[in-house]
Amino acid sequence: MTAIFDFYILLKRLLRNNSKFFVAIFLFVFLVQIGFSQNATWIWYPGDYEIWLSNKMQNRRTERGTFLPVFWKMDSPYPLMDFHKIFELANPEEVEIAVEGEYNVKLDGKPLEGMPSKIMVPAGRHKLNIKVFNQATVPSIFVKGKTIKSDNSWLVTFEDKEWIDESGKASDVSATKWLNAGSWNFDSKENKPSQFALSLKPMKAIKSEKLPTGNLIDFGKETFGFIKFHKLIGKGKLNIYYGESKEEALDTAYTETYDKLIVDLSAEKDSVLTLSKAFRYVNIISEGDVSYDDVSMLYEFLDVPDKGYFRCNDQEVNNIWDVADYTMRLTTREFFIDGIKRDRWIWSGDAYQSYLMNYYQINDNASVTRTMYALRGKDPVTSHINTIMDYTFYWFLGIYDYYLYSGDKTFLVQNYDRMKSLMDYVLSRRNKNGLLEGLTGDWIFIDWAAGLSKKGEVSFEQLLFARSLETMALCAGLVNKNEDAENYTALASDVKKKLFDFYWSQDKQALVHSRIDGIPTDNVTRYANMFAIFFDYFNDYQKQLVKNSVLLNDNVQKIVTPYMRFYELEALCALGEQNYVLKEIKNYWGNMLKLGATSFWEEYNPEKSDAEHYAMYGRKYGKSLCHAWGASPIYLLGKYFLGVKPTAPGYAQYLIQPELGGLKWMEGKVPTPAGNIEMYVNDNNIKIKSPVGEGTLLIKSKKIPKTNFGTFINKGNNQYELTLEKDRQYNISYHKL
Repeated sequence: MTAIFDFYILLKRLLRNNSKFFVAIFLFVFLVQIGFSQNATWIWYPGDYEIWLSNKMQNRRTERGTFLPVFWKMDSPYPLMDFHKIFELANPEEVEIAVEGEYNVKLDGKPLEGMPSKIMVPAGRHKLNIKVFNQATVPSIFVKGKTIKSDNSWLVTFEDKEWIDESGKASDVSATKWLNAGSWNFDSKENKPSQFALSLKPMKAIKSEKLPTGNLIDFGKETFGFIKFHKLIGKGKLNIYYGESKEEALDTAYTETYDKLIVDLSAEKDSVLTLSKAFRYVNIISEGDVSYDDVSMLYEFLDVPDKGYFRCNDQEVNNIWDVADYTMRLTTREFFIDGIKRDRWIWSGDAYQSYLMNYYQINDNASVTRTMYALRGKDPVTSHINTIMDYTFYWFLGIYDYYLYSGDKTFLVQNYDRMKSLMDYVLSRRNKNGLLEGLTGDWIFIDWAAGLSKKGEVSFEQLLFARSLETMALCAGLVNKNEDAENYTALASDVKKKLFDFYWSQDKQALVHSRIDGIPTDNVTRYANMFAIFFDYFNDYQKQLVKNSVLLNDNVQKIVTPYMRFYELEALCALGEQNYVLKEIKNYWGNMLKLGATSFWEEYNPEKSDAEHYAMYGRKYGKSLCHAWGASPIYLLGKYFLGVKPTAPGYAQYLIQPELGGLKWMEGKVPTPAGNIEMYVNDNNIKIKSPVGEGTLLIKSKKIPKTNFGTFINKGNNQYELTLEKDRQYNISYHKL
C-alpha cells in the first residue's frame, strides 16, 4: 500500500508540472520497479505466527530456578492452512516454493504431484493454491517467481470448506472466510519464520571485582542478554547470580534469577549460557577446579532504529528522555513486554502504554500489531485479557489508536470479528444495572496502590467500558457494519450517562471511586477523574473543578507507580499545565536517576530509602528496575511539549500545539508513516518541516505571528492558527505570552 500511495502522490505532481511523455516514461519505470523488485516474503494466517512466537517467549520465565508459565489461557496456531492467489501472466513463469510443513500445490484447481519446490505457470490467468499442514510450528509459505510472489495480497483460510462433485472437480464457491495473509520481515527462502531470533551484539563489562567468594562483574547499566565465559576450563560448577542492583547480585539467597553451569573441560573453550537474562551485575561463584579468562555478554535486542528525538536546554530532561528511550529499547523485544527481569510476559495495560510511547520513538507498526494479535489470542473468549478487566479495555483502546497513528485500516478490518467476540464476552458479564463489577475469575487491577478498593461497580472500569464501546462504534463504522455501529453508540451513551448519574458528586467536585450495592461511596481517587479529562468526558467547568479537587489535591491518595503517573501527567498536560508537569518529570524521574537508575522502574516511592527501593510483592528484589511503563516521558514530551498529534488516520491531518512548559528551547522529531515531523521551538521562533498530510499549527502570541509561508488566522484570546503544507520549511516568529 505504501508503494501505491507514493505512486499516487508522485503521479499527481508529474501531471501538474510535466509533459505527458515524461509522465509515460515515469509510469513505465515505476511499474517495472513494482513488478520486478518487490520482495517475496514468508506469509501465514494473520495472528498465528504472533501467537506461536508469544507462546515461546512467555514460557521462558524462571524465578529462583523454577519455570513459571503464564496465568491465562494460551492458544495455538491452526495446523492446516490454505493459501491462494489469482495471477495474470503475460509470459510463462518458473516459480520457486518453500514451505514450513507438509503441503500440496494446486494450479487452477488441479493438484500437482508430490511437494514440488519449483513449478512452471503458463501465460494467462491462473489460480495458485498451496495447502499446508504443520503441527510443530506455523504453516507458512514462501513463493518467488518473476512476478508471482508471496505477500499480504495472498488470501488465506484455516478451513476451505471445499467439496467435490461427481466429476471429481473441487468446488469454486464455498462459505469460506478468507483473510489477507500475515507477514513480517522474513524476505528470503532461508530466513524461515520458525528460526527467528533477536539480534546479538558483543558487549564488555566495565568492571570486574574480586570477592572472597568469587567475581562481581559490572556491565555499567541495566542490560539484557547472554553471559559469555572466555577460555573456560576445568571441572566443577559455576553459580551465576544476576542483579539489577549490586545488592541483589550479592544476596545469593534472594536474587530473583540465577544460573548454574556444570563445567567439565580439559581444554579452554568459550561458553555462552543458553537463556538470556536481565542484569547489570553478575556475581559468579566457582565450585571445584574451574577457571576462566574473562566474562562478557551478548546483548540481545530487536533491531529497529529510533525515529523520534527530543532535546532541550535542560540537560536533566535530556537525560530523562535518553533513559526512557533506553528503557523502551530493552522492553521492546519480540513483543512489547512489561519488564525484562521478572515476567517477560505481554501484559495488555503495559503494552498499551508501550504503543503510545512507540509512536513517538521507533514508530514500529509491526511491534504493535504483533503484540495486539498475541494478547487477543483466539475464540472462544473464556476470560478477560490477562484475566484483568481493565486490560481487556486497554486492548480495545489500542486498536483505534493504532489506526489513528498508522492509517492501517486493513488491521481493523481483519480483526473486527475478534473485537466483536471479545466485546460480546464483556457485555455478557454486565450486572442488572448494565454495569461491570468483578465476577469470579476477574482481576480488577487499576494500579498498585495500598488499600485501593476493587469492590462493587468501580467508576474507573465503567469509564474504560464506555470508551471501549465508543471504539467499537468507530471501528464498526469503518468496516461498514452500520447496525453494529448504532448499537455500540447507544450502549456507550448509556454507560457514559450512568457514569455521571451514579458517580459525579458536586459536593466532592469529582467522580467518586465506586458504588457498592447501588450506593456511591465517599472515596475519591485519581483514576477515573484523570482519564475523563483526556477522554474529554468532562465539560470545561468540570475539568477545572477536578484539576483542583483531585489532581492538585494532596489529600487524595497519591500515585507512586510510573504506570498511573503516565495518565495523571497526561491529564495535567491536557489542561495546559506543562510547567507543573515538567517539574514533576524532573522530580519523579530525575530522582530515580539520582538514585543511580540506568533504566526506569516499575515503582518509585520517594519515602523509601536504600535497598527498600528494590522490594516488591513481598520479595527483597521483586521490583523490576526496567519497566516499560516507566518510559512515559517519551510520550509526554512528544505529544504535549512538542505538541504533535494526528487528528486523522495516518497523519493525513494533524495538530501541532507546542508548549515549552518552562523550557527555554526544545527541538525534536516525531515519526509519522511518511517520515519525521521536525521542529525547533523557543520563546520567539518556531521551525517546522513535515513530510505528511495537512497540519494545523496552533500557538499563543501577544501579537500576530509572522511566517514565511501561509497566513495566520486569529482565533481569539491570543491564539493563532496556521495551515501547514507538506514538504515546506516554515520559519515563524511570535511573541510568547
